[in-house]
Amino acid sequence: MSEFRHLIRIAGKDIDGKKKAAVALADLKGVGVNLSSMMLHSLNIDGRLRLGALNEDQISKIEASLKNLDKLGIPSWALNRRKDIDTGSDTHFVGADLQMSLKRDSDREKGVMSWRGVRYSLGLKVRGQRTRCTGRKGRSVGVKKSTLKPMAAAPAAAPAAEAGPAPAK
Repeated sequence: MSEFRHLIRIAGKDIDGKKKAAVALADLKGVGVNLSSMMLHSLNIDGRLRLGALNEDQISKIEASLKNLDKLGIPSWALNRRKDIDTGSDTHFVGADLQMSLKRDSDREKGVMSWRGVRYSLGLKVRGQRTRCTGRKGRSVGVKKSTLKPMAAAPAAAPAAEAGPAPAK
């Protein structure tokens, strides 16, 4: 049996080897606990094992299956890119590919000036959420912050000679 590895690199990200395999794979962007459990079950790998205890062959199987989840027998409802606009197929993106596809989608919406694109460009909520009391970013609205300066020390007492009336001119 190979030695325990504390850090494992999968899909361009370092993952803690002390976590259980199903939970550790959920650290990848685009992969949740349910999807990682389905993937490990279809690969006949026990998800309760620590990720650092898996051998190189099992890790290479996991990395290869992350690139082709649609070919692995995972149901299409578990994939994050169903009926892709460009290809029309069901695919799954992980990591930087997922971020790039989301950016491409928002840029396409902005380009056609759809309502969603306008909301994206203004930095507002897109999917019908409330904006009256949530989703605020930036400086606070309606509250003016005063800039109070600390009070200076009181001046020294005036000399006794000036206590009399002021001379007339």
